[in-house]
Amino acid sequence: MDAASLVGAAATLCSVSSFAPQAWKIIRTRDASGISTRMYVITVVGFSLWLAYGVLLGQWPLILTNGTCLLLSGLILVMKLLPRRQRAAVAEALLPGGSD
Repeated sequence: MDAASLVGAAATLCSVSSFAPQAWKIIRTRDASGISTRMYVITVVGFSLWLAYGVLLGQWPLILTNGTCLLLSGLILVMKLLPRRQRAAVAEALLPGGSD
């Protein structure tokens, strides 16, 4: 594996794993009050554009990485925007009995 591939793999790992703890915490606690709506709207738009860019170029590393990041950041944004009852229902479907 060349240096560019190693750097790309490390970047992918960091990008994807950066959203997992926040998504997990929201699902577990059913609380998204500390999340910035504006920040996640911008993040979701950015990942959508990166995904489109990857699709236009036919670059699977860009498509997979940004598609995964889009799913995770989109989940966080949706959980932030949902009313409490619906957020709890989604979290319960994803992690039954997970509320602290």
